[in-house]
Amino acid sequence: MAQLWGGRFTGETNELAWRFNASIGFDCRLFKEDIEGSIAHAKMLQKQGVLADAEAGEIVRGLTSIYADVVAGSLPITDKYEDVHSFVEANLIERAGDVGKKLHTGRSRNDQVALDMRLYTRSQVIETDKRLRSLRETILSLMKEHKDTMMPGFTHLQKAQPVTLAHHLGAYFEMFTRDSGRLKDLCARLNECPLGAGALAGTTYPLDRDFTATLLGFSGPTRNSMDSVSDRDYLLEYLSALSIIMMHLSRFSEEIIIWNSNEYGFIELDDAYSTGSSIMPQKKNPDIAELVRGKTGRVYGDLMQLLTTMKGLPLAYNKDMQEDKEGFFDAVDTVGVCITLFTGMLATLKFNKERMEKSASMGFTNATDAADYLVVKGVPFRDAHGIIGRLVLHCIDKNCAIDDLSLEELKTFSEYFDEDVFEAISLKTCVGKRLTKGAPGPEAIETEIAESAKILDDDWTSQYTASEIPVK
Repeated sequence: MAQLWGGRFTGETNELAWRFNASIGFDCRLFKEDIEGSIAHAKMLQKQGVLADAEAGEIVRGLTSIYADVVAGSLPITDKYEDVHSFVEANLIERAGDVGKKLHTGRSRNDQVALDMRLYTRSQVIETDKRLRSLRETILSLMKEHKDTMMPGFTHLQKAQPVTLAHHLGAYFEMFTRDSGRLKDLCARLNECPLGAGALAGTTYPLDRDFTATLLGFSGPTRNSMDSVSDRDYLLEYLSALSIIMMHLSRFSEEIIIWNSNEYGFIELDDAYSTGSSIMPQKKNPDIAELVRGKTGRVYGDLMQLLTTMKGLPLAYNKDMQEDKEGFFDAVDTVGVCITLFTGMLATLKFNKERMEKSASMGFTNATDAADYLVVKGVPFRDAHGIIGRLVLHCIDKNCAIDDLSLEELKTFSEYFDEDVFEAISLKTCVGKRLTKGAPGPEAIETEIAESAKILDDDWTSQYTASEIPVK
């Protein structure tokens, strides 16, 4: 059992307790960040004269070789080590000798793991935003393609007013844009370097924390050493942002599932993103959309787990905080694959334009426009609302649409109806005259598409780099 402590102890750790305490099984994915942080720490110690130039060079070469061997598969990370930190340090000492033992000068595992988690989280936040960008590009492409594709808009899952598919998809573009904004805000807040905070009270060594932060691409060092090692707010923020992303994906998945049903028939899923039944040969199931919807609860659970873990912890570090990783890694992996698969599924959808337009023409989606027509003719809106309500009831009894009635029939409900009513309540007119900002009318949707394209030009992730560190 390779561990970084032991001088204080005379007895062996219970085998079950050792395994219960160990984190190598999941924190091994932090090995790149651990090596990056260790290289930066060694360079800072060299700058401050704590390490000689030759010593620092030997340590950096050893760390770089460890990284290369792990990536090549010639150096496995095994469970004989307690955690990723002991794995790196033990192998460094094996390669560099006693000089490797100097690396931990002025550093604790507490600020070391806090650094690793921030480095890893920053890279994953950026990766999540890249996936969201690809999804939004797909949505924007579909918006451009379907500016004139009519469909019913819904409230309470009932047909409400006619819109276009571009307008409907634009709502999801806005949701995922807000998600990107949350990631941007989070990245700015987490981009502080905790290395140098020590166990909780800093160190007596003359560390240059600003230099270390610069090497690792941080905006600066954290300001309070106790908070540095005990803060996991950035993980909670990220898990919260991931949960909201999954909520948006789940809502979109729900609509795809509904649209894919025989009753709606708005879309056809590509074979690559659907499955069949083991007993019913006619089935084509929206399994990817259903799994995205189902995995949303899993990500919510990861958020709640960490919130519950953190809620009662006194300052500063407590071993409970080792529980910040498994659920967090699970959420990152889950959301990443969900965004990628959903983007592929959406890009390959086939939309049944005729079915969607026919659906929009039924269900009295033009009832509001019929009321507005009467208002323009001089009928007070409240009276117009009542007239159209009675008219709809009549059409329900006759099993027809408002458009199907003759002018003579319409006049029995109001003398203000005239020949121009049929043009006024056509789907094209109903959608076309809605020109307020954010509406589905042609001019408004063109503006929305142009603004959405401009939003995608803002690649905020490009400012975050760690180019001073040689590990790639």
